Amino acid sequence: MTESQPQPLTEAGPVPDTRRGPVPGARAEQRSGSRNPSPADAGTTTGTAAADRGVPTLLPVATPARTRAVVAQLLRPQRRLALTAFAVMVGSTAVGLLVQPLLGRIVDLAADHGSADAVTTTAALLVAVAVAQGVTTGLGLSLISRLGETTLARLREKFVERALGLPLERVEKAGAGDLTARVTADVSLIAEAVRGALPELARSLLTIVLTLGALALLDWRFLLAALLAVPVQAATARWYASRAVPLYAQQRVAGSAQQQQLLDTVGGSSTVRAFRLEREHTEHVAERSRSLVALMMRGVRLVLGFYSRLHIAEYIGLAAVLVTGCWLVGRGAASVGTATAAALYFHSLFTPVNAALVLLDDAQSAMAGLARLVGVTDQPPPAEPARPAATGDAEVTVRGLSHAYRPGHPVLRDIDLTIRHGERVALVGASGAGKTTLARLVAGIQQPTEGTVLVGAVPPAELGPGTAGRTIALLTQETHVFAGPLADDLRLARPDATDDELRAALHSVDALDWAEDLPDGLDTVVGDGGHRLSGARTQALALARLVLADPPLVILDEATAEAGSAGARDLEKAVARALDGRTALIVAHRLSQAATADRIVVMESGRVVETGTHDELRVAQGPYAALWQAWSDTRS
Repeated sequence: MTESQPQPLTEAGPVPDTRRGPVPGARAEQRSGSRNPSPADAGTTTGTAAADRGVPTLLPVATPARTRAVVAQLLRPQRRLALTAFAVMVGSTAVGLLVQPLLGRIVDLAADHGSADAVTTTAALLVAVAVAQGVTTGLGLSLISRLGETTLARLREKFVERALGLPLERVEKAGAGDLTARVTADVSLIAEAVRGALPELARSLLTIVLTLGALALLDWRFLLAALLAVPVQAATARWYASRAVPLYAQQRVAGSAQQQQLLDTVGGSSTVRAFRLEREHTEHVAERSRSLVALMMRGVRLVLGFYSRLHIAEYIGLAAVLVTGCWLVGRGAASVGTATAAALYFHSLFTPVNAALVLLDDAQSAMAGLARLVGVTDQPPPAEPARPAATGDAEVTVRGLSHAYRPGHPVLRDIDLTIRHGERVALVGASGAGKTTLARLVAGIQQPTEGTVLVGAVPPAELGPGTAGRTIALLTQETHVFAGPLADDLRLARPDATDDELRAALHSVDALDWAEDLPDGLDTVVGDGGHRLSGARTQALALARLVLADPPLVILDEATAEAGSAGARDLEKAVARALDGRTALIVAHRLSQAATADRIVVMESGRVVETGTHDELRVAQGPYAALWQAWSDTRS
């Protein structure tokens, strides 16, 4: 929750499956095509906002240099652990390099007809080396894993902190798929790399370096022969990396686009079926999938070319070492055992070299995902005003307000509105009239293109730290039941609330009886994996949070839009009690809710065309009277 935004605890609305979280951007205004507006729905779903926001603008991706800098910053507090892990791995690798000379010693003993005792002693040393290497390798890998997991945990915490602080407008423009893919697929990919690729890569690199040093100790000419493979391997790595980095970045973007399309199609399945758009949406999903598959196949071809080049390098290097060994043995400069040890050293490089280069595949993919996470963590925290202000009341003043999501396409025009402290004002109008946009501007979620919005004579963006959240609460159609005890879910609004205060809040919205009838009362686990709450109970839970938060200004954005008729009447009574004594701006879905308001504001095409009480507007025989007549006829 940013300082200039309403607190999210009050997202309320009838969602059939309360176990899923709210999808950013999946608001009623973005589902304006879900049904044909009818007179009965006059003043219902809004469609202007989403229609004018255009295509999704993905969240930023960090540059490779910035990504490496963030990794170094995250590792800095773990320097001691990193050095310890490095020292243990060096010792483990050095012990393992004793195997080849010991095998070469056995070859020399066999060639010179050495004693059986000498062979037995050498074999015993091989066993000791294997045991020591196994113990130290296990310890080293565990330390590296601990380092990686700790760093990943810190990155996750930073990512979640920044993601929760992103302006809702920015998240909605990016679309749910982009942020969801970063939270799920990218984090999982990095976690797998940390648990598997990072320890193996560290071990492989150490083995390569120390093995080359061991070759030099045997004879510097063995090292030169082995290095003949390096140019081919380096060229292979460069060839692969130059193609893999952009390819994996494209794959992540394509995956986000596919996930966004799936979310849109599945989330709006009722709309798709109602308008017979199954074929079009299937084609959209198929197109996104084909794009992703094409990129994945490019990756497969890239890996195949990578392996073929590695095999050439192995052949060149091993042939060079064997030829060098034969030449040195022929000149008497090395024994057969030494030449054998050199050949075994180079052969033992096959696995770590290939592993290190192959792990570039995982590393490049993980780096692409990491860059997407860093792109979010690098987003600046919500700016605090230079001189934070406090508000004494919740009077809302709107003057000369105009707003456009795209230049030249205004959705609000010259709005002037005053909501007195303690007054309840209902916004009504047809779909696309601009009701939700006006509510969002008053809530401080977005900044107006022109004009001013003041809450208690203070712009929402200039409210002091925490003041905006205590002053303004927004209830929408979406809601989310957090996994855990019901009492903890309620305490999101007020962490220090006592059990008696929780029960009082539930009682005020007629929810105490069913809450105490749950298997464990207020301690019943709800949300994902717990007791499932119905839509009406989920709404009541959100209203109870509102009562606990006790904000002076409440904005209801069609919070009862999807409830059934009987459920809506009960919910409207609970809403009335929750709003008692508060200033309220209500985007009314049902005109029965507007009729009980102190004042009604009628909007058409982004303008205020009528204002007055229910009785005054009915007598005036204007747009509201027509809406009321049409709505009443459908209820007869």
